[in-house]
Amino acid sequence: MAFVAFTCYKIALILLNVLYLMVSFVLIAIAAYGKAVATIETFSIMGGIIACGILLLLIAIIGLIGALQHHQVLLFFYMVILFLLFFVQFALACACLALTLEQQKKLLHASWTLSSQDQRDNLQHLFTCCGFEKGSVNDSSSSSNSCMRLELECCKENDCSSCKSCWEEVQIPVDKMIKSVGGVSLFFSFTEIIGVWITLRYRNQKNPYANPHSFL
Repeated sequence: MAFVAFTCYKIALILLNVLYLMVSFVLIAIAAYGKAVATIETFSIMGGIIACGILLLLIAIIGLIGALQHHQVLLFFYMVILFLLFFVQFALACACLALTLEQQKKLLHASWTLSSQDQRDNLQHLFTCCGFEKGSVNDSSSSSNSCMRLELECCKENDCSSCKSCWEEVQIPVDKMIKSVGGVSLFFSFTEIIGVWITLRYRNQKNPYANPHSFL
């Protein structure tokens, strides 16, 4: 019976970390591709995703080594890191799911303000929109001039008042993206707490293949 329990926990922990390895590779690959081909520069966002992928990769490697060798120290640190990661990811997932459209608008407006003119032009050209808010189309001559300079389809006879604001164009895709990220993060946060439980059980198992006089 001890052999069966030990083997089951070991296989479960290995499979879980293989899953984490696959997810980390996907995160790194998608972020690197997005950074390479993005029309709009999103260095901080893509860099953050790559950093998360690398962190998950390192955690998965520690977990795999600890599981294969039944290494008590590595399993302990793996369990602690995974537990802390669960709290952080769970909090971020809840924040994403609870974020209202008004809060999203404030965050995007702050990003818009900090963006360069080239980045704004790329966004306006990509979504065929003018200015961040509707008010900026009517009240800001710089926004209108920028839109006319881009020769947007919605601009007719030097008048861009019929153009939608960029917030109107992106609010639905952005909301869906944030909710999707929150849902996926919430799902994986629960796999992490399951990983902590499996690691704890596996770590407390006596290795039937090791020296019977040594618990470690």
